[in-house]
Amino acid sequence: MEKRSYLFTSESVTEGHPDKMADQISDAVLDAILAKEARLESEGYVSPTGVPASLADVRCACETFLTTGTVIVAGEIRTQAYVDVQKIVRDTVRRIGYDRAKFGFDCETCGVINMIHEQSPDIAQGVDGTFAHADEDEIARIGAGDQGMMFGYASDETETLMPMPAFLAQRMAERLATVRKDGTLGYLRPDGKTQVTVRYEDDEPVEVTAVVVSTQHSPEIEDMDVIKADMLAHVIAPVLDGVGIAWRDAEIYVNPTGRFVVGGPMGDTGLTGRKIVVDTYGGMGRHGGGAFSGKDCTKVDRSAAYAARWVAKNVVAAGLARRCEVQLAYAIGVTHPLSVMVDTFGTATVDERKLERAVVEVFDLRPGAIIRDLDLRRPIFQKTAAYGHFGREDPDFTWERTNRVEELRAALA
Repeated sequence: MEKRSYLFTSESVTEGHPDKMADQISDAVLDAILAKEARLESEGYVSPTGVPASLADVRCACETFLTTGTVIVAGEIRTQAYVDVQKIVRDTVRRIGYDRAKFGFDCETCGVINMIHEQSPDIAQGVDGTFAHADEDEIARIGAGDQGMMFGYASDETETLMPMPAFLAQRMAERLATVRKDGTLGYLRPDGKTQVTVRYEDDEPVEVTAVVVSTQHSPEIEDMDVIKADMLAHVIAPVLDGVGIAWRDAEIYVNPTGRFVVGGPMGDTGLTGRKIVVDTYGGMGRHGGGAFSGKDCTKVDRSAAYAARWVAKNVVAAGLARRCEVQLAYAIGVTHPLSVMVDTFGTATVDERKLERAVVEVFDLRPGAIIRDLDLRRPIFQKTAAYGHFGREDPDFTWERTNRVEELRAALA
């Protein structure tokens, strides 16, 4: 039988892309609140109205909008901790690299407008346990912060159990930032995009057929051949040489329209949550539609998507399937998921119905249990907001652990 051959493409963006800037600012606000609330809680702080500081009471849904010379931060937040939003915005923009006017955006002079207000009590009551019995523990009382469905995905085609096109695009975007920041290519500017096309045969990645890199640069660099040579030597080859599939015959496009001097918020607006496919699996796995950044762990858009990845990755790591997608669904204020679906695309090594039952047995997918098991009340989220929430080897990314492999195997024995 002839092998099934097809192409699949994924893209990524750098931390200086305006949408990613917005994501990082929103998560920086969340991290600042979590860090300060934890400190206040440890010190036994009680507000003038008699409310004690408590990480469990933090609610955050922070959105950021950027345009030429301006950052607007808005959303709904509940916390006892005051944080300096102006400083957080400027520090984040500075870290990304927009620290002088000639780059088109300057952390020191941009306008920062804070429009944050308190969370609606109608939304809060579902998470706070209004629909649960008072004698139940905290995990049983925490309901989902909203309705919706979330997906997690894993595949054995890379060591991180990510789909190959998404993995390569993310690592190239990350590499672009590295060679800019360490001075290897000092003419680069923070904004950039990458795209990788991979040819599959019978669902196995066998060849990279096309690469696109668009990178902001200083106006002094006018020869696109110089940029292309540098991208090949310092960005494309170092990433592609490390994955063991052919790529030397790939079509390479670097700044295909020519100059890319005007970038960042001066070149385009930025908004939190507009890069959800970039954040996840590059289109290979499905997406429920909810963004992650700026949302605290009671928002299942974020926490349950992390949990679904955790489940899918453990299934693949246990050798129970070569590919796995997990869907979870929730109703606002309800503790248990309404549905759990496991799809292995015909690659399972065990009965798929038994596998689904084993997942439900091994993983407690109530929002409170996810928060506990993945330790999601820590200020770790700003670094998730660029270069992908999944497939990165960072101990703070607890949803990447494969610590339930043996339990899954035992449940199927």
